[in-house]
Amino acid sequence: MSVLEIKNLHVNVETDQGTREILRGVDLVINEGEIHAIMGPNGSGKSTLAYTIAGHPKYTVVQGEILLDGENVLEMTVDARARAGLFLAMQYPVEIPGVTVTNFLRTAKTAIDGEAPAIRTWLKDVRGAMQNLKMDQAFAERNVNEGFSGGEKKRNEILQLELLKPKFAVLDETDSGLDVDALKVVSEGVNRAHDNTGLGILLITHYTRILRYIKPDFVHVFVAGKIAEQGGPELAERLEDEGYDRYQVAEAADAEAAVLEAAGE
Repeated sequence: MSVLEIKNLHVNVETDQGTREILRGVDLVINEGEIHAIMGPNGSGKSTLAYTIAGHPKYTVVQGEILLDGENVLEMTVDARARAGLFLAMQYPVEIPGVTVTNFLRTAKTAIDGEAPAIRTWLKDVRGAMQNLKMDQAFAERNVNEGFSGGEKKRNEILQLELLKPKFAVLDETDSGLDVDALKVVSEGVNRAHDNTGLGILLITHYTRILRYIKPDFVHVFVAGKIAEQGGPELAERLEDEGYDRYQVAEAADAEAAVLEAAGE
């Protein structure tokens, strides 16, 4: 069984005001087939975790480990992480002028599998996945995300997820900018990929609405770069009613106490 382990992860980022610590000791284990939801207020470090797992050069790991089936992910290049079975659906998918969706998908599949898929079978798979996601077949010959609406970009991300079949998928606010109909279609695609391959999912979101369609096994509350609380699906329901205020108040109190302790008061 595959497992993704995050151990005592501390991550810095360079800003105009200098080095800033974003993640402050994150511990998380995701087993094959599990769905974990990470929720929290803006600026709590959720997206930093996603991009650190994927290998974005902006983020510097200063302490801790990320292990995929015991292998140190932090020693892998971005493309090696993808070949090892990690997938990131970005909050803001980028446009790739001059590269069609079809060419992009087949090139990615070839790089991951080590050999090109058979044309006839591959085209059938692509068309079937696009149909399931209610994507016009004409999108296959368009440049990746160029001129796509927000919803179309998110469907294209899930198209990649379904066809590339990773071991673990990190979905960074995939629900942002989606209307109800698009949210249902995208969620169905995620569930389909999960049911068909048994992949593990790390679902990052602000809101509980996507969790009505993608049912998490575990919910983690992120505040100030660390996990403040974790539980089952019922925790998400409580957050819907209570919000994040009590976590932020507690974090502010802890910070004040630390300052007073350092000052000897």
